[in-house]
Amino acid sequence: MNRPDGKLMLLDTASLYFRAYFGIPDKITAPDGTPVNAVRGLLDFIARLITDRHPSRLVACLDADWRPAFRVELIPTYKAHRVADHATGAETVPPALESQIPVILEVLDALGLAHVGVPGFEADDVIGTLAKRDAGPVDVVTGDRDLFQLVDDARGVRILYTARGVGKHEVIDESAVAAKYGIPGRAYADFATLRGDPSDGLAGVSGAGDKTAATLVSRYGDIKNLLAAADDPSSDLSPTVRRKLLDARDYLAVAPDVVAVRADVPLPDFRDHLPHAPADPAALAELSERWGLGSSVTRVLTALESATAPTDRSAE
Repeated sequence: MNRPDGKLMLLDTASLYFRAYFGIPDKITAPDGTPVNAVRGLLDFIARLITDRHPSRLVACLDADWRPAFRVELIPTYKAHRVADHATGAETVPPALESQIPVILEVLDALGLAHVGVPGFEADDVIGTLAKRDAGPVDVVTGDRDLFQLVDDARGVRILYTARGVGKHEVIDESAVAAKYGIPGRAYADFATLRGDPSDGLAGVSGAGDKTAATLVSRYGDIKNLLAAADDPSSDLSPTVRRKLLDARDYLAVAPDVVAVRADVPLPDFRDHLPHAPADPAALAELSERWGLGSSVTRVLTALESATAPTDRSAE
């Protein structure tokens, strides 16, 4: 994997194409009437992010396994409510979006933009591994708060949080995490473990909402110290909180390994640099014509040309 100097941008690709699919009317279609709102939306997002944030490198990170076995073995309810077919383990994805995902990958290939997914791991884990290995700075683009655990001011790892839209994203660093949740900036994973997340099938500790979870993390530092306090009759935990923590001991024994983004994914070799020109102009032209992607492809090419032109830009 080549590592030239400059900012690395990591895309939580599914987060972005889901946002595009649900945020852009499905009347955006190819000449044959096939919806391409997710394809065009993702391309427009990439163009805007490159233009606004000036990365030198970019990787579209993918869910090769959206519900990895190592997480399900620890907590069987992990994302269980989102399984569409229990025989195959397929995720519930609208058919009109699912059909667009291969097109997205073909267009990224033709452009020469790296996309990486690793069997057995989620995109979050690919992102975590790349962010950990890189010298920085690193911008992670996502609408998923789970990735807040990656912020690292010392290494320049921050989140471009797209919950309000790609054009209105928030820049999340350690101070932003502390301001939002009242916790140390690097403590988000323990906070999230205590609070739980019904959307991911994580129960959390009964009664531990944001305020209680923040108080416990700020006072005790991590889950290990918190459980030690629960086991210590002389600690200053209230009887109610102590009981709830002890009742949740089995969950707390495994949940940190489910919530934690992995940083040890065996990555394939790839080039992450932004291309000055398409990797396969003929294929890109054919895809653009077939799927009616002209203006969106043009915006990406314009953004890439500007980003790779010789210039002296300071990191954002």
